[in-house]
This record gives sequence, C-alpha cells and structure tokens, in this order.
Amino acid sequence: MRWRRVLTWVAACLLLVLAVAAALLYQPDKPRVELEARYAAPPSEFRTVLGLRVHLRDTGPRDAPAVLLLHGFGANLHTWDAWAGLLESDRRVIRLDLPGFGLTGPDPTGNYRDPRAVAILTALLDDLRLDRVDVIGSSMGGRVAWRFAADRPELVRRLVLMAPDGLASHGLEYDTPARVPLLLNLLPYVLPTPLLRATLANAYADPAKLRPETLELYRDMILAPGVRRAVLDRTRGHVLDRPEPILARIAAPVLLLWGEQDRMVPLSAAPVFQAALRNERLVALPGLGHVPMEEDPERALAPVRQFLEE
Repeated sequence: MRWRRVLTWVAACLLLVLAVAAALLYQPDKPRVELEARYAAPPSEFRTVLGLRVHLRDTGPRDAPAVLLLHGFGANLHTWDAWAGLLESDRRVIRLDLPGFGLTGPDPTGNYRDPRAVAILTALLDDLRLDRVDVIGSSMGGRVAWRFAADRPELVRRLVLMAPDGLASHGLEYDTPARVPLLLNLLPYVLPTPLLRATLANAYADPAKLRPETLELYRDMILAPGVRRAVLDRTRGHVLDRPEPILARIAAPVLLLWGEQDRMVPLSAAPVFQAALRNERLVALPGLGHVPMEEDPERALAPVRQFLEE
C-alpha cells in the first residue's frame, strides 16, 4: 500500500503547485470606469452602432477630407496617435477600437466576421454623416479595410493597406474554421507581461523602440472587460475567405505599404495583393517593421500623405 501513499502525496504536491501557479498567473479584467477615466477622456466619445457601443475619436476640421483608420489584431485606436496628430490639421480623422478590442469591447452578437465589421463601419459613417472617406487599415484592420472597400465601393475614395492580413498560412486555411491552440483557452484568465512584451517587440524592426508606456497601454487595453474572451471567440469563429475574388472588386486606388523588416506579415505577401488588385502601387519602408506608424510616424506617413493628396 506504500506506493498508493506515495502517489497520493505526489498528486497532492502537483495540485498544490498548480494552485500556486494559477494564483500567481491569474489576471482579472480591469474595471471599465478606471480604464475609461485614463484612456477615454475627450476627444474620445462613445456611439452605439448596430447594438455595439463603439469607442472612437473624431478630430480635425469637420469640412476637411475624412480619413478612417483601422487598427490591427490586439491593438486599439491609440496605435494611430502620432498619425492623427500629423493629419488632423487638414484632415478629419476618425479612428475607433474595432469590435472585440479596447474600450469598444465585446460585440454582444458574438459575431466577429468581416461582413459584421463592414456593417458596423457603414452604420458608423452614416451616423457621422460621412458619405465618402479615405481608408487606412493595418494588418487585421487592413483585411477589414479591403473587405469594406470591396463591399461598399461608393464609400471609399482611396485605400491604404499596411501589411494587410487575409492570406492563408500554416494552421489557417481558406474556407476552414481556424484551429485554436490549446493554450489560447487560458487567455481570458492570464496575461503574462513578458509574453506580451515579446509579442509587441516582434512588431518592431528595432525591438528597443517599444516604449514602457506603449507596453502598459496595450496591456491595459487587453485587460479591458471582456476583451480577452472576445479575442478567443474571434479566433474560434474565424474563417478565412479567399481574397482574390474580393480584392478584384475594389475600384478605389490602393497603396500597399510595408515595412521591409516586417516579421508578422512579411513583404513577400505583397505580390498576391498586387496581382489581384486593379489599381495599386507598393511602397516598402526600409528599416521598419509591422507597425511603422508607431516606429517612425513621420517617415511612414510621407508616402501615405502623397497618395491621399493625388
């Protein structure tokens, strides 16, 4: 019977270790009132669109040409802070936390597919009384942007796609539900800062440019109520549509903008978009990574401004 006592003791020790690890790693959501007080002061505002309470900023002259900025996966409207400051002297700049992220938070419908995003953006522009905008999308926001431009061509004047998402890759095939890594199911309960720091640093060509305050901002926005659960739901429900037929419908001129050292959506993906689009040009930015608007805002904005002003 001695071996049974040993096994019982080992099992008890393992359970104790797991309990201690869970207690140390567990990270609850942060209170909404605290986050809104810190990150949603004016010019932030909230508008309810198709049942979703959207956090947005709408700055610049109301009679100026309007530009809509769409952030990437896991990001939020603050990724555009530098560009908004550079553009809003002569542009109306609209940026938002996309459904499931930041202070917009979970979509009550639980639907994070691109057609739902297109419907929300269409309704938001209608609510803002805008009938035509330039659209800039980064990564996942780039995929939403090209889907929006294809589905609602009358609303898009010019389109900027920054290392856009939307191509099949390992573990993510077309017309097939995404495979969710087992460990991702822990996301609603944990958020190890070293892992988040490593992920964000990988978006920069020079990881040293990730500032502590940027890391803190991203961490706080991911800890906003329900966001981690929404990220998991988005991943579980994601089905990638074949991009070529959709891209071929885009009528607006398109600027493809890529950091040459992008490790997340590499520059090698650009030819697929070039082949499918009717009216495009590609600009590669030497020495920059996946988030050039954060890494070197002025240099990254220069070709965008030139394109928008043509």
